[in-house]
Amino acid sequence: MKFEILNPKFLKLVQAGIGLLLVATLYSTAQEELGRRPRTDVTLLDTQETDQDRFWFRIGTNEAKQLGREWFWLNPTNVVQFQSVFNGKDLTGWDGNPKLWSVKDGAITGQTTAENPAKGNTFLIWTNGTVADFELRCSFKIVPGDAKGFGNSGIQYRSKILNAANWVVGGYQADMEAGPTYTGILYEERMTRGIMAARGEKVVWDKDCNKQVVGSLGKSEELQAAIRKEDWNTYDIIAVGNHLHHFINGKQTVDVIDDVLALQLHAGPPMMVQFRDIRLWAPPAGDQASADDLQKLQGAWQPTGGEANGEAIPSDDLAGMVVTIKGNSYTATRSEGTDRGIFTILPTKQPKQMDIRPQSGPDEGSTLPAIYEVGPDSFRICLARPDAPRPASFSTSSDSTLMVITYKRKK
Repeated sequence: MKFEILNPKFLKLVQAGIGLLLVATLYSTAQEELGRRPRTDVTLLDTQETDQDRFWFRIGTNEAKQLGREWFWLNPTNVVQFQSVFNGKDLTGWDGNPKLWSVKDGAITGQTTAENPAKGNTFLIWTNGTVADFELRCSFKIVPGDAKGFGNSGIQYRSKILNAANWVVGGYQADMEAGPTYTGILYEERMTRGIMAARGEKVVWDKDCNKQVVGSLGKSEELQAAIRKEDWNTYDIIAVGNHLHHFINGKQTVDVIDDVLALQLHAGPPMMVQFRDIRLWAPPAGDQASADDLQKLQGAWQPTGGEANGEAIPSDDLAGMVVTIKGNSYTATRSEGTDRGIFTILPTKQPKQMDIRPQSGPDEGSTLPAIYEVGPDSFRICLARPDAPRPASFSTSSDSTLMVITYKRKK
């Protein structure tokens, strides 16, 4: 996506670095008009002048950096828009139990009563496609139907249809309820892990299905305070590679991976849940390439060799080193200690590019520009010192201050 500046005066402001606030405002406004969450934490990455009157610039968000995604070229006249997956009138494109699901007041409505209960959790399934990397935004309202205040529902994604006759789905669920605890969590429906991330948790699950809480997004009760009881709230789900994010009314509730989108009606006492303004956005090809490479990088890697400043790195310096990548975070373990950081990949460039941001050690807080190539079991990277130009090839010289390391996947 690209954003055109047709005003030469504004072009000069951007080139001088003082027009970024206006850029951020335009970006946020364009996103709001398209029905996307407005984001103002933008950073000017680079620019490209096509002629004296037209000017492309590229900006990104902190969220994009964290997700390891390609940052966007923006053009408000040609922005990829959300796809509406509900026509606001009937259930065309959706499949579920007609005794439980209907459209009322322009909203998809799932309702159980004492006379018409749900016999087990049942889902209204979107039938017009599947989704890989995506952002989903909708409004929801959940109302209990008895004095006990019960009401439970959710949005299934990267899920499988387990029983088509009874509309049973299993997989990742963005949860919601009428109570004070579960709205915004990540739950694994009809699988083994149950609650994968409680509200406010940043979580990493390893290949052995062990859960590790690695950070906090805020206290659960504080996030609950932003949720309107028995009223309309906005739910955002962003899924890129194996990285999942939930937002309620703009506040992130979990930070935790593929293909059926469905809406849930929970078994139990009478209740009603409604959904409206359901919109889906899939990233452009550049973002999908980012997700593909990010997936390839997951796991543990051992160095097999390298060079720095034109000379081979002694094997003893690399012995015992293991780099483990989870999401867009890495941990480098050596005998001397452990270093951590995050990275952003831009695979549509040639050679493919990566920015590394150490979160420990002497380069903490800096950005190391790098290029990389990755295969199923091999990974090579060439990186430069902070503020140095990005490497152009996988080679070093005595005065280059570059370093190249080749890795193999740890079995």
